[in-house]
Amino acid sequence: MRLSTALLIAGLSRAAAFTPASLSTNVAHKSALSVASVRPETSSPAASDDWSPESWTNAVAKQMPIYEDQEELAGAVKELEQVAPLVFAGEVRSLHEKLARVSQGQGFVLMGGDCAESFKEFHVNHIRDTFRVIMQMSLVMTFGSAMPVVKIGRMAGQFAKPRSEPNEVIDGVSLPSYRGDNVNQEEFTPEARRNDPNLMVKAYYQSAQTLNILRAFSTGGFADISRLHAWNLDFVEDTAEGSRYRKLASKVDESLRFMKAIGIDTSSPEFTSVDFYTAHECLLLPYEQALTRQDSTTGKWYDCSSHMLWVGERTRDLDGAHLEFTRGIGNPLGVKVSDKCTPDELIRIINTMNPQNIPGKLSIIVRMGAEKLRKNLPELIRAVQREGKAVVWISDPVHGNTRKTDGGFKTRDFENVRAELRAFFDVHDEMGSHPGGVHVEMTGEDVTECTGGVSSVTDESLKERYNTACDPRLNGSQALELAFLIAERMRLRTGLPSL
Repeated sequence: MRLSTALLIAGLSRAAAFTPASLSTNVAHKSALSVASVRPETSSPAASDDWSPESWTNAVAKQMPIYEDQEELAGAVKELEQVAPLVFAGEVRSLHEKLARVSQGQGFVLMGGDCAESFKEFHVNHIRDTFRVIMQMSLVMTFGSAMPVVKIGRMAGQFAKPRSEPNEVIDGVSLPSYRGDNVNQEEFTPEARRNDPNLMVKAYYQSAQTLNILRAFSTGGFADISRLHAWNLDFVEDTAEGSRYRKLASKVDESLRFMKAIGIDTSSPEFTSVDFYTAHECLLLPYEQALTRQDSTTGKWYDCSSHMLWVGERTRDLDGAHLEFTRGIGNPLGVKVSDKCTPDELIRIINTMNPQNIPGKLSIIVRMGAEKLRKNLPELIRAVQREGKAVVWISDPVHGNTRKTDGGFKTRDFENVRAELRAFFDVHDEMGSHPGGVHVEMTGEDVTECTGGVSSVTDESLKERYNTACDPRLNGSQALELAFLIAERMRLRTGLPSL
């Protein structure tokens, strides 16, 4: 479903859909979008008999914060159970349908956004800039691939982050690790590092604002195709004369001119609004449980915190709590895999997360580094093909390419990111499978966190605008350059002549 202004809280005609349970009767109100605003007490006929939104509590939950005050945690969860859903079942089903087409080779997924959202960096301009670059990237990739691009933002919920160690030690002082703004605070003090369940509630309200801003941008003319192309022309002005970026941009320009010449109205909604979805890592399970609702139309359970959720490399244990939770919800899902994942393990993960083998339900997000990907990905694809599993293959070319500089900065080299993407496409060409998408940590801001690319960031210049509180992100120029490279490769796959 298009993220239309009709979905804005201010625009909903049925205000009861957003009435907190504490101000209404005990009846589970239904919104005009056919999703319960309050989680019913009855079990879902669409879920397995032994699954419930709380059944994950019977399994081992890795990467979970320890809350000292269980009553405080219960109070925060209860408050979240009574708030309005952030997304709706119809929107989730719309994304699922698009991903199903991608799994059949009829589309490409673009997932992008911050490593981790924060409270202090929340600003409409920050959201606008990242949304703009994703739109610019999608325009270039759509032209290059000659197929629809599914646009998904790592936004409106991407707060929590897994950590290598539960505690951080500085100068002999040990405190809980910073796990994201919805768990604790970054400052290294006992007060700030206390795991506070009320931060989940704060994260919910910021996510609601983010979604309203995204819905306004996606339908209010900000995503106008002519505007996006003009921004792309600004980018190519900084590249060398005769570069492939300029050649591709000129092709897009010719297409737009041709459409206008034959009378196509590029100011119509088809050219000025977009379908835009959100996703985040399913990590903080009390938050996800509290926002899980039952769809009154289908009886299925949906995690209404986001359109799509993925399970990370560190929490994808077959008997773990995160797979237990995700196996019962109707949202499209993803799972991140590294070179540590064996073909047999991947098939068992797929059987757990998508037992009915529904196309578009599950995306495999691969993060390995170029050399390990060339060695390990073919066996994973071969196992999936042998078992007849319907999945979307997505490349995460950033996480496997993180290094630390002599100056102590975590960074990623653009050339290594590019090399992993090239390897991803090469392997799929060899295996006869469809490279279904890319998942990147990026921002629309002019940061200096990853080296290389047209922005010419070096190890020495990292310190100039190194703003991330977590992992390094591609800046707007680097992200757009990556889109041009993907477009060129997809152009070759579709049989179009090289630029």
